[in-house]
Amino acid sequence: MPSRTRTFFLNAISVTASAILMRAIGMLFSAIVAQKAGSEAMGLYSLLGSVYAFSITLATAGINLGTTRIVSDALGIGDEALAKKSASRALLICTLTGGVATVLLISLSSIIGTYILGDVRTVTPLRILALTLVPIAICSCLSGYFTAVRRVKVNAASQVAIQFIRIGATVFFLSLLVNKGTEEACIALVLGGAVSEFLSLIFTYLLYLIDKRKLKNTKYKVDKGTTKKLLSITMPVTFSACIRSALSMVQHVLVPRGIKASGRSWESALSSYGALHGMAMPLILFPSAITSAFAGLLIPEVSECCVTGNEERLKRVAYRSLTLSLAFSIGVSGIILFFSEELGMLVYGNAEAATYIRIMAPLIPVMYVDSNVDAILKGSGHQVYSMNVNIADTLTACLFAIFLIPKLDIWGYVISIYATEILNTSLSLIKMSSVSKIKFKVFHQLVMPILCIIGATNISFLFINILHLTSQKVTSLIVGIILTLVLYIALLILTKTVGKDEKEFIYPALMSEKSYNKKFRQV
Repeated sequence: MPSRTRTFFLNAISVTASAILMRAIGMLFSAIVAQKAGSEAMGLYSLLGSVYAFSITLATAGINLGTTRIVSDALGIGDEALAKKSASRALLICTLTGGVATVLLISLSSIIGTYILGDVRTVTPLRILALTLVPIAICSCLSGYFTAVRRVKVNAASQVAIQFIRIGATVFFLSLLVNKGTEEACIALVLGGAVSEFLSLIFTYLLYLIDKRKLKNTKYKVDKGTTKKLLSITMPVTFSACIRSALSMVQHVLVPRGIKASGRSWESALSSYGALHGMAMPLILFPSAITSAFAGLLIPEVSECCVTGNEERLKRVAYRSLTLSLAFSIGVSGIILFFSEELGMLVYGNAEAATYIRIMAPLIPVMYVDSNVDAILKGSGHQVYSMNVNIADTLTACLFAIFLIPKLDIWGYVISIYATEILNTSLSLIKMSSVSKIKFKVFHQLVMPILCIIGATNISFLFINILHLTSQKVTSLIVGIILTLVLYIALLILTKTVGKDEKEFIYPALMSEKSYNKKFRQV
């Protein structure tokens, strides 16, 4: 019904606005860090991130998805008491898994830093990062709860507030330690993150205590095996996620070593790795805040469609969300590709990063759509398939790191990213098509957006030259991006690439239910 779609979009707008704000601040912050600490420090910090990501995977144990699913399912059958019990049980489990992950990382930090990462400067930062695992696990669980009860504004407010705290704390520590060396710069970065995670835990948990009072406190009707159901969702996800995260860690450890094996010094290898992985990729992924926000909200929507057997709504949601995510990501890809040099130099002041931004821009639609498709698969109960695909692509990346990067230097890493992302998204799209029974319209969903962004960027280029703005880098960049975006949206509408189906999906967020019914007279 329109009011349901309206709620979905209003939640999506809230999450998206906060995500964009956070990523914008994060991009500015990353630029400052990169310029102050240098690409070598960014490379070392990226190495730490590979181990940290595995530790977070172990600590969170799929609890975000599990909490969203069991609370959504309980609310779907109208049992608020069961939803309340489910959230409490999930909190207990994630606290235990977070504690185990903390002990393991502290105990093994010296071995990991010295022998696996091959750099003793990572040992102390790893121990600091270990202390954040319990707060992260609990916050992940609470985020799943707020998503399930459709109060994502709480998540949005929490994340924005904590991001400001993180930046302030990190800048403070960085000002104290950055001039003392690369290791100290990394310590400053992880200290700032640790402070923000603990404050995030306090803030989010207080909001949860207030919010859960809205759920009925009556005794739930039947014991539906809450713990068993939660574990049935989280255990396969955790197992698969840990395998993938471990492989990812191996991959990112092998990349700078592979670059070094091609004939470079360790410092030079870290510098190139930092420029690509620590600078170019964050900018490439920055606009994905929008698609990620929608993807997170798709999980409970799809989950309820499956629980209630509403196959027609599942088909509509899958098709419309895929069409919109393709249109959005293709536009972003064209804009970043066209303005790659200006963006790289303005944000990072680094020509190497600008080159990598231009090279990676064509892959944006593949990466952005993947998050959308994964959300639909997870919401429909196919999270194990999704994780198996992720494991396959990460294993493939490890093989590239072993055999290709030592021969092709950093370009071997670029090739591996392209190959694995295309593999992952293709397999996921095939499965999603089978689950939702949608039919792809290649010309409408893919070819037309590409033609529209080509037209928009070329018109924008002509306009900038007519106004003689090419010598004014910042002005031409801002005018060019805004003009290209406006032209692209106009072309999408004029060519009916964004047609009635997509408008019916968007309009409920922008108009009242009465106006919607008058215009469309159907769901």
